[in-house]
Amino acid sequence: MAPYSKFKVGAALLTRSGEIVTGANVESASYGLTCCAERVALFNALTAGKRDFIAVAVVARAPGGPMPCGACRQLLAEYAPQAAVWVADTRALRALRQFSVRELLPAAFVEVPEDSD
Repeated sequence: MAPYSKFKVGAALLTRSGEIVTGANVESASYGLTCCAERVALFNALTAGKRDFIAVAVVARAPGGPMPCGACRQLLAEYAPQAAVWVADTRALRALRQFSVRELLPAAFVEVPEDSD
């Protein structure tokens, strides 16, 4: 849902058990309320009780693929720190670029209380 920017992004998370959870960016007229595809997929997965993510893919019509924003990088560092991050341009899906979450956010704030569930 990108009625303002027309920049449509899709994301999918892969769990260790082989489940795939998807998301798409959702825009608001109040841009601060807009949510990226990666966060939508992550929130869908977390609220469904899914954890142990091994990969996240992010695709859009963008040269080299869309890179996760800072907020998405922080949430991936907290909830999917071991996941491989794949990005691709929808016009060249076989030209994947792969990153680790640590490469994308080397100094993430990741202190999570033990009783956070």
